[in-house]
Amino acid sequence: MNIVKVARLHLVDRFGYTWLVWGVLAFTFLVNLALFAVIGPTESDGSYTGALLSIYIFMIIIGVQAAVRFLPFALTLGVSRRTYYLGTIALIVGLSAVNAVLLTVLWRLELATDGWGIQMHFFQVPWILWGPWYQVLITNFVLLTLTFLMGMWFGLIYRRFALIGTLIFSGVLTLVVVGAVLVITWRQWWPQVGQFLANLDPLGITGLIAICAAIVAVGGYGTIRRITV
Repeated sequence: MNIVKVARLHLVDRFGYTWLVWGVLAFTFLVNLALFAVIGPTESDGSYTGALLSIYIFMIIIGVQAAVRFLPFALTLGVSRRTYYLGTIALIVGLSAVNAVLLTVLWRLELATDGWGIQMHFFQVPWILWGPWYQVLITNFVLLTLTFLMGMWFGLIYRRFALIGTLIFSGVLTLVVVGAVLVITWRQWWPQVGQFLANLDPLGITGLIAICAAIVAVGGYGTIRRITV
């Protein structure tokens, strides 16, 4: 089975990968639209819901599903781990591109209608999803890809090491973050860190997110090579 066939294998569950994702987002959007139509703008420049986060959370969920649900079946069909991983990556890159285009179109409609006529900012997220349309498109694509890869990596770790291993892995990640914070505090590097972040524009932040996505992808590949069914 080649990479394209692996991608098609996932799409046996088209509902989960497409309609369910957008169904959840549409439901969240309509709930927020009804809510802010009643209460009106919460800030002088409108209402920022933050509810777009729901699609990224759902990408994590289907990423986990790709590792936990589909992987064992694919391996029993004789698919190599490398082919399965690359086929899944190919699928999610394509889906993330399509979803990013749709999100960007909705973002533009939101701008054109002054927040759907009630100054509600659902697809606009302060700073990170501001700017030219192509910048918003790239950022959406990178975020969608990263969140799926994160979910898939955690799913692969669960397949490889079970619940205890997943908890240990989560704990190690937490220690790394806490350790970095402690080192920065000890060395009094916070002003430099703040200056570095302040000098980044949204595309610069997107570049950092893309680097994180690449690291996660490499980590996932290293994990899947050692999985047994």
